[in-house]
Amino acid sequence: MSTGLIVAIVVVAIIILVLLVLLPRMRATADRKKAERELHSRRDAVAGEHRSAAAQRETRAEQAEQKARIAQQTAERERAEAGLQSEQASMHERGMADHELIDDDERDRFADVAGSPGSADADRDARTSDDRAPAATGRDDDRDGVDDRQEGTGATPTERGREDEQRLERERNTDDVRDSERTGR
Repeated sequence: MSTGLIVAIVVVAIIILVLLVLLPRMRATADRKKAERELHSRRDAVAGEHRSAAAQRETRAEQAEQKARIAQQTAERERAEAGLQSEQASMHERGMADHELIDDDERDRFADVAGSPGSADADRDARTSDDRAPAATGRDDDRDGVDDRQEGTGATPTERGREDEQRLERERNTDDVRDSERTGR
């Protein structure tokens, strides 16, 4: 045998030996990389599922918030309508809305008992609160349209406004007392 052939056999034997030693390592490395790819793929899939579920929950939360806002507005509207109904009931109790209950052809029949706009403030002496208010407050005794307390005093418009507000409040209180006496409360 020639030396060249021996060298070739030794080289092939070394290559086979190296392959036999390195092959398990290469196989282990390939298996590890395959496992990493599979784990990464699973992570992405699960993360995608979680993101999808989170997006769905976010959408449901926004819808629930919108429904809550609608419910809040509905509740506020119901409260406002209840307040309106309560005010209308109060007006009917006080006789301030009798005109809604009486047809035009029945006006004469109910004229003595209905709380018409002119008779709502009238009481036993047939004087209205408009007749008594100037006397009670001491204003405009000479009926010249000018508040007697302000004639020549140089009161500012702000002071006159405050006095007017106080006068109106006193008149409202007087009317409320008369209404409560009329209804027997």
